[in-house]
Amino acid sequence: MKQQILAIDDSKAIRFLLQTVLSKQFDVITIPDGCSAMYWLSKKKLPDLFIIDPQLPDMENWELIQHLSSSGIFGDIPIVVLSALNDVETKNKCEEYGAASYFLKPFNPVDLLGDVTKVLSQSKIDNYTLKAS
Repeated sequence: MKQQILAIDDSKAIRFLLQTVLSKQFDVITIPDGCSAMYWLSKKKLPDLFIIDPQLPDMENWELIQHLSSSGIFGDIPIVVLSALNDVETKNKCEEYGAASYFLKPFNPVDLLGDVTKVLSQSKIDNYTLKAS
């Protein structure tokens, strides 16, 4: 069974790109805003990874990332950030919220695929180690 990624970005073009690049290896669900993401999470199983734009039309900047990273339910799910904000702010906020990785828009989809694969394989190792101890 493929690992599942929940990608949240208001840009239809970015969602299409993520679906195209990642769907060969992963089950990719794309959602345009934070409220739809929270609704989906309330109804479905947990994804293995989030890809999130910190600027969503229905929330303050970084609000969804802050909520997910501090949540007891979602806090252990890795987050990859796709940001159009400046590099310094993005880097600082990603460190603050414990994001596994971040990319500034425009980004190289091949690099993103490599990072997502690495983060998910590391996540699998970490989960196995926790279950084995």
